[in-house]
Amino acid sequence: MSEGYESLKLERQLCFPLYVCSKEVVRRYKPALDPIGLTYTQFITMMALWEHRQVNVKKLGDLLYLDSGTLTPVLKKLEQKGYVQRKRSPEDERNLLITITEKGEELRKQALAAPESMSRCIHLTEEESAELYRLLHKMMDTMTDPE
Repeated sequence: MSEGYESLKLERQLCFPLYVCSKEVVRRYKPALDPIGLTYTQFITMMALWEHRQVNVKKLGDLLYLDSGTLTPVLKKLEQKGYVQRKRSPEDERNLLITITEKGEELRKQALAAPESMSRCIHLTEEESAELYRLLHKMMDTMTDPE
């Protein structure tokens, strides 16, 4: 193979193992999330709401690294299920507030099984997990900063 094409080998791409791992993590979450009727994107949205209870859509999108085009259908579906309420801020009509409902809060107990099942799939030590988390967040921060 010509020297100039070395950079196109899969083994030289950081993006490839990230892609595979991301796809596999979401795939392995599915059996844990199916019993509670959530997709992975709905699940991470609920995790943010369990933590913050009420946030505006922009802040929620920032927390989840999702744009409003992706987040809006997720929030509509969660609202249809009765887990969240969407309403305009009384102070600023342009600001859409997302609030977790009592039913959404009750779902939290059932959702505990999902991260527990994932911890059995990922065979890393506590130290390796912490280092991977640190490195991935470093990448997230540098890749999502405006250029």
